[in-house]
Amino acid sequence: MLYIVPTPIGNLKDITLRAIEVLKQVDYIFCEDTRRTKVLLDYYDIKNKKLISYFSPYEERKIPQILEILKKYDAVLVVDAGMPLISDPGYKLIKVCLENNIKIIVLPGPSAFLTALVGSGLPTDKFLFLGFLPKKGIKNYLAKYKNFDGTIIFYDSPYRFKKNLNFIKEIYPRAYIVIAREISKIYEEYQRGFIDEIISILKEKPIKGEITIILRNNFK
Repeated sequence: MLYIVPTPIGNLKDITLRAIEVLKQVDYIFCEDTRRTKVLLDYYDIKNKKLISYFSPYEERKIPQILEILKKYDAVLVVDAGMPLISDPGYKLIKVCLENNIKIIVLPGPSAFLTALVGSGLPTDKFLFLGFLPKKGIKNYLAKYKNFDGTIIFYDSPYRFKKNLNFIKEIYPRAYIVIAREISKIYEEYQRGFIDEIISILKEKPIKGEITIILRNNFK
């Protein structure tokens, strides 16, 4: 069987006892970055595991090798941080495993966008998660959701973030914005305010680390 195991999004202590137990009992771990996974394994003194890289955009190349392993052994799929498949690789592998009658067991665990949503202070009853913003055509992309009556969440790069805030303002001029940065890490930070306020606050401030944007249009 293949276990889908979420890993900490920041603090290495944000992991379940069951996740540690499963990581200890399997022989093979398929991981997005073997170096990142080894840091986690070393922290919990988990030794003698065969780490096999499995990352975008080369997922399909690895699947035949992984299937051969899963015919004989139980294994774990992890990504660098958070829940596999959520803006991370894994979907293609799970699809093929199910087609080949390989059992999938998903462990619950951390996810950056859900953590940011709960901490945002915005309504959580109805939300839309868009993953990472595209590198091109952002205005047209965001405009498709202009009439969505709920909270919108997406990830962004620190290198494009400030420029993209201006695109957001064009589409959602009265949006209330929450910027969640470095969730569960030492420099965790939330910035909350209407779009004009956020642009002004962050204009001269350097932005680093992983960013989650939560917005609500016409929020009162």
